[in-house]
Amino acid sequence: MVMVFSTYKSYKLAQGPIRAFVRNWHKELIKVSWEKPEIGWTKLNFDGSCKCKTGKASIGGVVRDHNAEFLLGYAEAIGRTNSTVAEFVALQRGLELVLENGYKDLWLEGDCKTLVEIVAQRRHVKCDEVQKRVSCINLILPEFRNCFVTHVYREGNRLADKLAQIGHQLKRPQIWHVTPREVLRVLNEDASGKVFYRRI
Repeated sequence: MVMVFSTYKSYKLAQGPIRAFVRNWHKELIKVSWEKPEIGWTKLNFDGSCKCKTGKASIGGVVRDHNAEFLLGYAEAIGRTNSTVAEFVALQRGLELVLENGYKDLWLEGDCKTLVEIVAQRRHVKCDEVQKRVSCINLILPEFRNCFVTHVYREGNRLADKLAQIGHQLKRPQIWHVTPREVLRVLNEDASGKVFYRRI
């Protein structure tokens, strides 16, 4: 198809959208879903949330077994901070709860790629508040018999995200040992292996 423009200016204006379309067309389409851990392992998905307008943050997370059964969940409002700190607080709190409940073989998974890289590579960070959380996390990790951390896109971390959103509404920290009604649909969809498609 040939496009004719009356002026050079019109051509320049049209170039942007056309280029963007071509770039998106060549992006790779991948499947994203929540994956069950191996038998005997537990999996902790965690997430932090921050409201841009108010700066108020919350955390949430969920622990499940190899059958995708809900073992425990948590959510909490943590006051004003940024989203990066909230992610680390969410992981730290989740690790503390997993340790308290005696689970020893642990798969950690979150949708913040930077956090995953920092934890996996034991990197030092410049932000004092984040480094404080990283140091606490590094002290907890050796308590587990086996532990590894992976990144997943948001579509595979929906239950933790949902709990973090609930955290904004809470006046005090909440821990569940029975699945909250508000997240039951997402829990069941994860367990059934629901697949989402994402362009990267």
